[in-house]
Amino acid sequence: MNRDRRRRILGITLGLGVAIAAFGYLAFSSVGENLVYYWSPAELRAEGAKATGSIVRLGGLVEAGSISRDPDGLTLSFSVTDGEASVPVLARAVPPAMFREGIGVVLEGQMGSDGTFTTERLMVKHDNEYQAPGEEEMPDMENLIETLQVGDGSP
Repeated sequence: MNRDRRRRILGITLGLGVAIAAFGYLAFSSVGENLVYYWSPAELRAEGAKATGSIVRLGGLVEAGSISRDPDGLTLSFSVTDGEASVPVLARAVPPAMFREGIGVVLEGQMGSDGTFTTERLMVKHDNEYQAPGEEEMPDMENLIETLQVGDGSP
């Protein structure tokens, strides 16, 4: 091989190496900053002050008898448990229709210094099996029909 050809190959190799290194740095340098960790109530409690202020996902079951709504209707309070520990939650979010006691939830938010988990993102866990509503869950058909009447003066 002649000298010029070796220089070209070396230049191309170095250029590709620099491009790959730059791409790798850009792709992976901020991954750690953008990770959101999933913790159970026991793990969150075990972390103590270290968990305060960090954005984390908290997962567990809505504790029975813990749900309360503020009069303004915009704030929901409840506790999440994993059977070992319990964490009080203050949610400023509209809960999904399936939200109730005993259902699995995943919350994304922050643990406050007072020990309350604050969130604006509330998700419920559910399986993919559809179950028809029971008799106690059936809507009152007469009231439903009245809302659909044409010419009732509503817009």
